[in-house]
Amino acid sequence: MTQDQHGPAFTHLIDLAAERFGGQVLWCTDDFFAEKENLIKPSKPVFIADKYTDRGKWMDGWESRRKRTEGHDQAVIKLGAAGVIKGFDVDTAHFLGNQPQSCTIEACYAPDGNWEKAEWVEVLGKTVLNPGSQHLLEANVGVRAGNFPPQQFTHVKLHIYPDGGVARLRVYGEVKRDWSTVKPDEITDLAAAQNGALSIQCNDMFFSHMNNLLMPGRGVNMGDGWETKRNRTPNNRDWVIVRLGHKGIIQKALLDTCHFKGNYPDTFTLEGCAIEAAVPSALRVDPKAESEALKNAQWSTIIERTKLQADHEHTFDIPPAVTPSGVEVKPVTHVRLSIFPDGGVSRMRLWGTIA
Repeated sequence: MTQDQHGPAFTHLIDLAAERFGGQVLWCTDDFFAEKENLIKPSKPVFIADKYTDRGKWMDGWESRRKRTEGHDQAVIKLGAAGVIKGFDVDTAHFLGNQPQSCTIEACYAPDGNWEKAEWVEVLGKTVLNPGSQHLLEANVGVRAGNFPPQQFTHVKLHIYPDGGVARLRVYGEVKRDWSTVKPDEITDLAAAQNGALSIQCNDMFFSHMNNLLMPGRGVNMGDGWETKRNRTPNNRDWVIVRLGHKGIIQKALLDTCHFKGNYPDTFTLEGCAIEAAVPSALRVDPKAESEALKNAQWSTIIERTKLQADHEHTFDIPPAVTPSGVEVKPVTHVRLSIFPDGGVSRMRLWGTIA
């Protein structure tokens, strides 16, 4: 299993606030020097020494003017999907001498969009911010008492004290879709991150992260996909395992090699398995039990080994739930995408019905 070895476990989850995930910066008290929308840009913040605007130094982040009155600055961000917040990355990259002294973060659940009248909960206590630094911080919201699931949120509010600049804000968490609203015969993308799917294991993601496979829309460039390093081992196979948003029967698949032209995989296979003990419900997943169960999983072939093309959307119709011989095709909870021998895939879509 390959992951970023430099960050805590929550950084392997989905950034719920990301612009490409559907996040939006709705409001702020002030963004005189640098626009609030920069907070959720997908790229790493950059610094251009000789770039200025008519308001002062250009900065790649959100920066308010120097406050000469009481109070502090704030920004409200709508998450791309409702979810349970696990942690934050408050990045003050390139803000040296103009970063805030500290910050707090609140969150609310306002599915109707009326965040102004919602009840806000503090999910990060007051935290000192250092200049030019990445602050990886666990959220202080856990599982509530009794049988209630973890608290879900749709919006976050970043408070900076008293003013200054923050380059990026990442809000890592688990998407929680309300599957009770989905009809049994409704076709849904079970591998969409916005539906709660998550890439949980892979053998290599040297160039770009495995969760890019599940993002909405087509990839914007070659870095917006899952790409492994060049492998010199004969007959090599790179692979990634995706936990579907809901147990279901896959009926149609799409594999997109958008932007991958000289580095797309030669062939691929797709397999599925069902792990009941590891995924007892859509509300909670035990990662340790899931990992153990995957070691002994019985994988069945969904798509046989198939040739791929460069920069192309490949679509596949999956046979019906019952084969011509009358054998029932069982629903799956996880899929394993294998690519031969290595390379990059931009997106994977798996449409089907929930079980």
